[in-house]
Amino acid sequence: MRAAPQLSIGLPVYNGEKYLAEALDALLGQTYEDFELIISDNASTDGTTAICRRYIRQDSRIRYICQPHNIGAAPNHNFVLGQARGELFKWAGHDDIYAHDLLKCCVDALDEYPHIVLAHSWTALIDSSGQVTERVEYPLATASLRAPERFRSMLYGKAGDDLYGVMRTEVLRRASPHDSYHHADRTITTEIALRGPFYQVPDWLYFRRDHPDRAERAWPTMRARCANMDPRRADRLRHPAARLYGEYLWGYVAAIRRSPLSPADRQECYRYLAGWASSRALPGRTRRAGEPGPGSVGAPLWQASTSATARQPVRTDHTAPGDHDARAATD
Repeated sequence: MRAAPQLSIGLPVYNGEKYLAEALDALLGQTYEDFELIISDNASTDGTTAICRRYIRQDSRIRYICQPHNIGAAPNHNFVLGQARGELFKWAGHDDIYAHDLLKCCVDALDEYPHIVLAHSWTALIDSSGQVTERVEYPLATASLRAPERFRSMLYGKAGDDLYGVMRTEVLRRASPHDSYHHADRTITTEIALRGPFYQVPDWLYFRRDHPDRAERAWPTMRARCANMDPRRADRLRHPAARLYGEYLWGYVAAIRRSPLSPADRQECYRYLAGWASSRALPGRTRRAGEPGPGSVGAPLWQASTSATARQPVRTDHTAPGDHDARAATD
């Protein structure tokens, strides 16, 4: 073991008692063990605190901080990053599940390929009971060595779950903090992609839970989602919709400006951004060439799958693709 762990995992949580124990078991049961787990409880009002305190007594790798008041999801994500000591960093959802080898596969990839900045695996969706509802093919060209190609893919493709991959901490800290405007998660992931290629472990090792209380369902409107990310966004006078959308567009501009690109690559990215922005300004626009549509690999993650394996339950140990046996997601 190093004086500081190689990997820091940041887990921001608010009222996560229903699924938190499963997520903690999956993280603490990883075959890769050189990590610290930083839990930031965003002033939960349910049993989250009791669950965290129980796990603290069981595993010394856990650091638990309880915020005195709800600071919003975005500042809470930034808080756990600020606490990180490892050269690698991963955000973790309190309601997701992770195969036992996920961290090992991602860390091994980052160790083997110094030019990549983020490693993750394919995503499978699970429901509230842990049953697999869809296995998702990764839709983006983030492995390209060309930054403009990665940027265009992030603009036009339906984004995966790369924000929850294992990243180089110094790269993430050079990017903008996680903001709270409309689709801020997309701009920070795109900025990370501008700084280097991603690597996808070719197996379903990350299980994203889709349930009624998930943020996009609990806060279905743009305003509600932004206010969940930061309570100050609820003020319509200081944060009108035009500002929330405008900051989203500016987030891409700022990402291009901050990233270490050649002049030619920077101009190419600006051209892609201009085309993307103008295409979305057109009322009743049609799908552009290369943009995912229904049924395509890059279709939305919530699109129902017709795969014969789609209803198989998940297991959290590492098996070959398509080999998950019939039992619930437990550790």
